[in-house]
Amino acid sequence: MFVDNVKITVRSGKGGDGAVAFRHEKYVPLGGPSGGDGGRGGDIILKANEGMNTLMDFRYKRIFKAQPGQNGQIKGMYGHKADPVYIVVPTGTSVYDEDSGKLVGDLTENNQELVVAKGGNGGRGNIHFANSKNQAPEIAENGEPGQEKHLKLELKLIADVGLVGFPSVGKSTLLSVATSAKPKIAAYHFTTLSPNLGMVKLENGQDFVIADLPGLIEGASNGVGLGIQFLRHVERTRVILHLVDMDPNNGREPYEDYLAIRQELGNYDENALKRPEIIVPTKLDIPGSEERLADFKEKLGSDVDIFPISSIQHTGVKQLMNHTSEVLSKAEPIHFDVQTDDAKEYNFEPEQKAFTIEKDGDHSFVVKGAKVELLLQRTNLDHQDGIMRFARQLKSMGIEDALIDAGAESGDSVTILDFNFEFI
Repeated sequence: MFVDNVKITVRSGKGGDGAVAFRHEKYVPLGGPSGGDGGRGGDIILKANEGMNTLMDFRYKRIFKAQPGQNGQIKGMYGHKADPVYIVVPTGTSVYDEDSGKLVGDLTENNQELVVAKGGNGGRGNIHFANSKNQAPEIAENGEPGQEKHLKLELKLIADVGLVGFPSVGKSTLLSVATSAKPKIAAYHFTTLSPNLGMVKLENGQDFVIADLPGLIEGASNGVGLGIQFLRHVERTRVILHLVDMDPNNGREPYEDYLAIRQELGNYDENALKRPEIIVPTKLDIPGSEERLADFKEKLGSDVDIFPISSIQHTGVKQLMNHTSEVLSKAEPIHFDVQTDDAKEYNFEPEQKAFTIEKDGDHSFVVKGAKVELLLQRTNLDHQDGIMRFARQLKSMGIEDALIDAGAESGDSVTILDFNFEFI
C-alpha cells in the first residue's frame, strides 16, 4: 500500500537536573559546592532515505519519544546528554506543524536531516551559584522540559518526469513498456490507486525516473475523484508527459480532455503550467485514431511539442523516451521555498504580556505565562535557597506588585501550574 500523508507526535527529552552537592574531603579545605550540571535531553530528528518510497511504516507507530538527559553528579561531574532519536522518512517528505499549519522543513536530499523537536537544556548545579555572600548555596536548576509537537508528514514523490492525464489513457501501460515497473492494468477507470515509479534506462546512459500520477479528472483540484491525493506529486516533476486518448469510441473529446487536465494542474499549482510539457496522444493502434489525431493537432496549433505513440505496439515509445531525455537535460531544476537558519522571514507580532493574573474565588489567584511557568519548572524547590531564589525572581518580574494590584492580601492562595503557595 502506498501511504503519502500521515500525522505523528514527537516528544524530545527533558534536560537533566542540576545537582546540589558539597565536597567533604580530608585534604580539600573549604571544599565548597560541587553539584554538576544535568545533561541535555535527546532531540527528535527526521532523516531522509532515498530507499524508501512510502510512509507506510508510520501507520503502526506514530508516537516517538527521546530519553531525558542524565542528572548532574557530585564532584562537579556533568550528566550525560541523551542520544537523539532518528526517524527515517522517504526523500521528498514535507513536514508541517499540525497546530499552526506552517512548513517546518522539506527533506529533498538523501541523508538530509531535520531537527523537529529539540531536547531540553540541562539544569545548572550549585557549583554555579556560589558567591561572596553565599559560599554554600543550596540552589540548583531543574532541566528544561522537552518539546512535544504534532506533525503532519506529506510525501511528494521526487521524479524527473510525471505522467498525467485522464484515467485509462494509457499511463500505466506506457510506464510498463518504458520501464521495468509492473503497475496494475485493467479495462476500467481508476485501475491505479497509488503513484507508481519506474526507471527509464537509455542507451546513451541518460537514465531518469518517471512517475505515473493517477486519478486526475475534471474537478480533481477541488477534491473530485482521486486526483487531490496525488496532485501534490506534480510539484516535484521537472517535465510533464500529458497523455491524451485518441480512441474514437471512448465518447470523449481529446482537446477538451487536454484543456481540462491543464486547468486542474493550474488550479493546484500554477508553476506546473510553466514546466516543459510533451503532449502524448495514445492508442494510435485503434482504427480511426489517426483521423482524431489530425483533428487534435489542428486544434492545438503548431507551437506544441507532440509525440504520438502506441504502447501496445511499442510504436514511438523509444523515440518519446529519447526526446524526453533531451527536454529533461534542458529543464530548470525545481527550487523549493524552504526557510533555513541562514534566511528566515520574520513577521512582527505585538509583544505578549509576560504573565497574566486571574482571580479564582475570593482569596485565590492563578498566575499564567510561558516565562513564569518555565521558571517554575526549572526551579528546584527541594531546598530553601531554591525557594527563596524563586520568590526573588517573581518579585523582579513584577508579579508581587501585580498581585497586590489585583487585590491579593496576606494569606491568599496563589497557583502557578500545579504549584500552590501562600501570598505574604
